Amino acid sequence: MGEAERAEHAGQAEAERADSGGAVRTALVEEACRRSSVLWLDYAGLDRPRPAWHVWSEGAAYVVAENPTAAAEQPEEAENPRHLARTERTGQPDHPVARPEQALPGLAEVTEATVTCRSKDSGARLVTWRADVRRLRPGTQEWDDAVLLLRGDRLNATDAADLPARWARTAVIVRLAPSGEVLEEPGRMPGDRAAASPPGSPATTTGRLPWVVHKRPRHRPRLS
Repeated sequence: MGEAERAEHAGQAEAERADSGGAVRTALVEEACRRSSVLWLDYAGLDRPRPAWHVWSEGAAYVVAENPTAAAEQPEEAENPRHLARTERTGQPDHPVARPEQALPGLAEVTEATVTCRSKDSGARLVTWRADVRRLRPGTQEWDDAVLLLRGDRLNATDAADLPARWARTAVIVRLAPSGEVLEEPGRMPGDRAAASPPGSPATTTGRLPWVVHKRPRHRPRLS
């Protein structure tokens, strides 16, 4: 076998190894996304990575999030008579109503994001990959198909029958497709824990703690 033939065989073997490695990474990303319903997203404009629930289907993750522009056009919560009545009764303003969908500011405007999948068993990072981000438009077949996927996994929806119409008015749905670039995987993980302090929150307890039946004693009972 001449030098040219050996070089050709070596090139073919290298290409086969690369294809095999790419297939393994693709399978790893898909399996990790199927096994865990939560992804960690990082993209331009975020102050920190954000968790997001999703549905995986046909090689991509679908995420629904609130539309800040549409949310700003909704009536102010303070004008809600129920909350005004509570404020008059207690002398304290009510807490703002929780967002109906997860807050992922700017996701609909970006074209790429970094996605980290966790292990469902340990919660540790399993794989981090680059995603191509594309916003779906209401009224298209892609939008309708994504709504069917997402509404089945949307927990605690109080308006299940009107969910598609509300999403069309006040939410965005994006498709996260793997670009083929895997940044972290088993055997190729950074040494740091990548832990971050929890963000500040205005949440607090407005009144006395509830009375608990069979409250645990503060001191151990004497045995004799």
